[in-house]
Amino acid sequence: MGWDAGPGPDSDDPHALAGRWTAALTGGVRDHVVPMSAEETCALLARLAGEFEAIAGVPEPAARVAELGAELARSHFVGDEVLGRSIAVLGTHFGAAAVIPPDRLADMLAAFANGYVRAFRAWLLAEQESVRAAEIVARRSVEQQLRASEARFRAVFTQAGIGTGLSDLSGRIIEVNTAFATMLGYLPEEMRELSGTDLVHPSDDHGMWDLYLALLRGDHDNVQLEKAYLHRDGHTVWTNLNVSLIRDEHGDPQYTLVLVEDISEWRALREHLNYRAHHDQLTGLPNRSRFIDALTAAFADPTRSFGLCYIDLDHFKIVNDTFGHAIGDALLVQAAARLSACATRPGQLVARMGGDEFVILVPQSAGASEVAETVLDVFTQPFDIHGHHLTVTASIGVMAARTEHTSADELLQAADTTMYWAKAAGRGRYVIFDADRGRREHTRTELSAAMPAALTRDELFLDYQPIVDLADAQMVAVEALVRWRHPVLGVLTPAQFVDLAEDNGHIGALGALVLERACRDSRDWHDRYPGSTPTVSVNVSAAEVSDPTWLDRVQHVLSDTGIPPDSLQLELTERAFMQTSGRPLQALRTLAALGVHIAIDDFGTGYSNLAYLSQLPLDVIKLAGPFVHRIRTPDAASPSDVLVLESIIELSHALGFTVTAECVETSYQASRLHDLGCDTAQGWLFHRPMPVDEVTDLLAVRSPAPHRAARSGAAPPGR
Repeated sequence: MGWDAGPGPDSDDPHALAGRWTAALTGGVRDHVVPMSAEETCALLARLAGEFEAIAGVPEPAARVAELGAELARSHFVGDEVLGRSIAVLGTHFGAAAVIPPDRLADMLAAFANGYVRAFRAWLLAEQESVRAAEIVARRSVEQQLRASEARFRAVFTQAGIGTGLSDLSGRIIEVNTAFATMLGYLPEEMRELSGTDLVHPSDDHGMWDLYLALLRGDHDNVQLEKAYLHRDGHTVWTNLNVSLIRDEHGDPQYTLVLVEDISEWRALREHLNYRAHHDQLTGLPNRSRFIDALTAAFADPTRSFGLCYIDLDHFKIVNDTFGHAIGDALLVQAAARLSACATRPGQLVARMGGDEFVILVPQSAGASEVAETVLDVFTQPFDIHGHHLTVTASIGVMAARTEHTSADELLQAADTTMYWAKAAGRGRYVIFDADRGRREHTRTELSAAMPAALTRDELFLDYQPIVDLADAQMVAVEALVRWRHPVLGVLTPAQFVDLAEDNGHIGALGALVLERACRDSRDWHDRYPGSTPTVSVNVSAAEVSDPTWLDRVQHVLSDTGIPPDSLQLELTERAFMQTSGRPLQALRTLAALGVHIAIDDFGTGYSNLAYLSQLPLDVIKLAGPFVHRIRTPDAASPSDVLVLESIIELSHALGFTVTAECVETSYQASRLHDLGCDTAQGWLFHRPMPVDEVTDLLAVRSPAPHRAARSGAAPPGR
């Protein structure tokens, strides 16, 4: 078949060729990009195929065909197989159609390939140039940004108000800003000639440098601490130091960046505030807070022993009240200086606890007494304050202990308590803590606190000790003795708590309770045994008699119970009588006028002023136990003791008083007292104190007897 024969299959259908060409280029072609959709691709290739066939009959078609190849490349159909597949499709199509002679077809395909390659190369060069230009632009942009960033960093580094420095791992200073250099008195270039070892300060501890070495090893990325630097002129600059590790691209340590802030003023303020928080503003001594810290630290060692001297200035209030607080403050300052001079050994601490109280902590417990003696010695010298010569002594409580046997609070409390023992013993001395006494004092404190509740919980009750006529040993009176049935300590005697009631202000309530119960028991005895009712004797304190309401209270009890006034006897001690004058004495006279018997208890232990007794509304003298004890046996009774007793009894009778002997324990005592003219007696020889029921039983077995008023503690006949 000749090449000018009729067209081959689909030769007249460029769209069929475009379809096959599109399929060749889009199906499984690797490493190229198809920049159009399938429809757009098919339209482009159909146009190129039509033009390719149309050019076949044109003279010199190479240039036109080359343009078609170039257009395919410029349409961005690029890749390893685009040209080869296009030549294969075109060659197969036009070769089978025989519309183009083979030699001419080969020339046209060659021209198509040349046009495609030239255009592809031009496109590739353009792309490479574009990439190169973009790279240059990007590099210039990065360099510009880097220069700007470096400029900003340099400006921040140089002009920053906080000190900044850069060092290598050997400690050599690479860069430092003006703030850091100025902080230490250098120029930046001068500091760059230094190394980290040149900035060591005497206050640096090993822990700080161990931490820095760990940073250089890469164990940490950042360290923050307070560090002192030595200024060029010699003074210390305290800083807040922040050291950061800079690593290279492999993560290995490369540089250290330090940020340094001057905190000297802040630290000085902090130390000043800390000093004020732990020191007394007047004396400059450590204050209570600082002392407690030191005491707590001492207790950290459970085997440690140490001593404590708790010091209080005697009569300091009188100095303040007499000379004014300015003189008092000056006295405290001088006293503090003397105390500081007494504590010169290592570890001894002098502190002001407040007011006129000071404390000295002694590391070794054995030295506490020695320190106390030194303090007493230095306080023997008068204080010269603004022309006033003041002699002020000190009372000191000394406490020695091992930390394993007590606590800080217990130790301080014990020392404070011991100081008050020294005051009670006469002041101007020291007393060493006694554990047994401390326990007793503690018990007294607990009893004092429990007394109000005991008064309302019916824990208090009365026992009665009979008073007998020495002529026939018959009971003529009973003394009411209060008892406390304590829920823990058991039954307590008056000696264990009555003085506490006087000290803490409960004596009025206690006395009222005793008086009312004794009078009610007496009322019961009157109702049962009207012919043999004993006089009931009740102890009264000076504080009660001094109470303006006491007289009304006694009269109210007498009226409320309805007992005859001469059935009641009130006992006061000698000391109480000596403190009784004015209204209290008038109250006693009023009761005596009603018929109430008034007795002086424990006569002979106080002033024994018989002349004064004649001025009191007395009925009964009760001889104190020591007088009676001296005549316990014939061998013990000396002529002088007997003479004294005989004189007191005779003088008492001469003044119109009856005499009662206390603490009679032997038959010889009873017989001798009777021979001396003593009227009545009480003691274990006759009866021990007993409950009210036993007194009632005694009254029940007694036969009625005439009332012997003069020998029962009542007023003598004719009064």
